[in-house]
Amino acid sequence: MPIQITMPALSPTMEEGNLAKWLVKEGDSVAPGDVIAEIETDKATMEVEAVDEGTVAKLVVPAGTEGVKVNALIAVLAAEGEDVGDAAKAAANGGAAAEKPAAAPQQEAKASPVNNDGPGTEPTPKPSGGSGERVFASPLARRLAKDAGLDLAGVSGSGPKGRIVKADIEAAAKGGGAAKATTPAAGAPASVKPMSDEAVLKLFEEGSYELVPHDGMRKTIARRLVEAKSTIPHFYLTLDCEIDALLTLRKQLNDAAPVIKGEGGDKPAYKLSVNDMIIKAMAKALMAVPDANVSWTESAMVKHSHADVGVAVSIPGGLITPIVRRADEKTLSVISNEMKDLAARARNRKLKPEEYQGGTTAVSNLGMFGIKDFAAVINPPHATILAVGAGEQRAVVKDGAVVAATIMSVTLSTDHRAVDGALGAELLAAFKQVIENPFAMLV
Repeated sequence: MPIQITMPALSPTMEEGNLAKWLVKEGDSVAPGDVIAEIETDKATMEVEAVDEGTVAKLVVPAGTEGVKVNALIAVLAAEGEDVGDAAKAAANGGAAAEKPAAAPQQEAKASPVNNDGPGTEPTPKPSGGSGERVFASPLARRLAKDAGLDLAGVSGSGPKGRIVKADIEAAAKGGGAAKATTPAAGAPASVKPMSDEAVLKLFEEGSYELVPHDGMRKTIARRLVEAKSTIPHFYLTLDCEIDALLTLRKQLNDAAPVIKGEGGDKPAYKLSVNDMIIKAMAKALMAVPDANVSWTESAMVKHSHADVGVAVSIPGGLITPIVRRADEKTLSVISNEMKDLAARARNRKLKPEEYQGGTTAVSNLGMFGIKDFAAVINPPHATILAVGAGEQRAVVKDGAVVAATIMSVTLSTDHRAVDGALGAELLAAFKQVIENPFAMLV
């Protein structure tokens, strides 16, 4: 019987991906563990391994194809002793997903009750169904169901492990699946429809613009930001930190860095940035105020034992937030070198899902662009995010005299369900204490 290879789900929220490259050709023999393709998601490029033995009978989806749906047929293998030509004909029959998957991602997303693929991420799905059971669906499917007045409990999921995806909602809306009509929850705002593409374009003179289609990353960022701002009650706190002592300590530590000899020449073992020290300070602040080191769920508060700090990294076409795990336990030099590695691989789209999913908070620094202060959008499952502005010389009053000092403004965005105003103020005060007394980072 032909073995069908389908588009794998490389993360719990993936609905489609780009088939970047085939590493096999028709007629090749493959064995379990052989890398057969490269798949691009909105966040990373990952290799896919075969899980069955056979001969490649047909590559159904050409290399370079974008927007291939999860579970869509992408190739067919002929099993041992099976005619390759007969197996290839199976690809022309619509290619329903095989009961046994024939390919798997080389770096599988590590699922946990709370993980972070950006705003809107949910736990690893379980089959939807019976009364009282939690229904697992993609964020897009949930929004479409709400707009269509469909009850997700009445929709059968065709995604990985029974997850409800966009196609299931579309089928249910057309009468292809059982779904119960829902009524808006009490006090829920009416759904607001954005302007259509046609309505927007009518506002501009024809020929005065160029249309640049959104790529997968930009679509994902847009969707998750809307979901984050729509579902999280943001609360903002801002204060100023004096960083002259921090800058002095940074210079002393960098000057004292041991030199490593290598083929490319001598280089210091580390080179600390202000951002590295902000990451450490935020981690220490969270450990000092553990009630703020949390994630919100509808049934319980998730209290974290360590501070896993996400750091916003700008990459071509968007943004990604790699995580410095257990930053509270790591030295400044380790954090610095780890961040350099994570940022470099992020820009090359080589991060593994577990390197950008999860985390307990995040830092977004625009100081290098001269931005004085700003408010960042919380990235679920985080309950906080720290927006960092530029350090600049300002006049301050000390002992009744006006003197110059280097001041950095920071704004903490909190999820008001989990971290209220007083608790957020306590966290920010703890951060300021560490930043202004930076030797605390060394102990």
